[in-house]
Amino acid sequence: MSHSSSPKDLTDLRQFRFERVLNEDPLTHSLALLGRFEKDNTQAIIRIEKTALDAASAPHYFAEDGLIQKVQLEESTDIYTWLFGWFGEARERDVKINVICPATDTHIKKYTKQVQVMVRETPDLYKNVVRPYISAFPPSRTQWVENILTGKSEQSKIVYSDDEFLILPDMKWDLKTLSSLYLVVLVQDRTIRSLRELRRAHLPLLQSIRTQAATIASQKWGLGEGSLRMYVHYQPSYYHFHVHVVNANYEGGVLGMTVGQAHLLDDIISLLEIDPSDSEDGVFQRMTLTYSLGERHGLMELIQAYKSRNA
Repeated sequence: MSHSSSPKDLTDLRQFRFERVLNEDPLTHSLALLGRFEKDNTQAIIRIEKTALDAASAPHYFAEDGLIQKVQLEESTDIYTWLFGWFGEARERDVKINVICPATDTHIKKYTKQVQVMVRETPDLYKNVVRPYISAFPPSRTQWVENILTGKSEQSKIVYSDDEFLILPDMKWDLKTLSSLYLVVLVQDRTIRSLRELRRAHLPLLQSIRTQAATIASQKWGLGEGSLRMYVHYQPSYYHFHVHVVNANYEGGVLGMTVGQAHLLDDIISLLEIDPSDSEDGVFQRMTLTYSLGERHGLMELIQAYKSRNA
């Protein structure tokens, strides 16, 4: 193989001698590798990227002779199950499979592609529409969280636990790619259902979460100061207060880190620290929050109806 020619087949590619990883991008599922071709010592970069899943093949993924040839159970709790799948026995695991069963209409709406609408949620809108909407959710919707908090599931995954909260890997993480590290912090206090219910009294809890998450990431994975992005969603995907902890170098809307959804834990703590009120009417009860919401989200119809009545 000459310097001016590229590898043409597997025989050529097998001459590649790996030296180091130049870049790892979990968002695009790609690796950029530096090395040399052995025959003439030519330096080369090879980028490997997993191809997109083909929607046209959807009927064939789980058929008897379908594309998925092997699966391995990762975890199962309440209605959620996570598995890894292989397209062939001798391959690296190809896909992570998340199962929700039984799936409700709310789940279907959540996972259906939707037009996003920006909502300005005033304290009045929260009090009259959003809070009743959240309060109406039955406990069964967060039973999987309850199972973890009470020790019925995922106990082997927990990396930190005390009387106030526990930390464990999020289902989105493959548990081995450090650059896409993703942990979730679940609080034991069932009365905090969203960002709106945080008050100055919760400062010790939030500060402890920040400290312990950083300590765990340092001790278990060697991630130093400034290596983590900690944030809270509003609106969240489920109404039990939790904090997302991800590698600071993992970017992309797939993690819900977009403006109008994610609120940095540091900023939340700072706002509560400068809040002069230590009453039930704190800064997150008084401020207007702006966020994006899918047009089919259960809140949208209620918000639009309320606005129409009060126009």
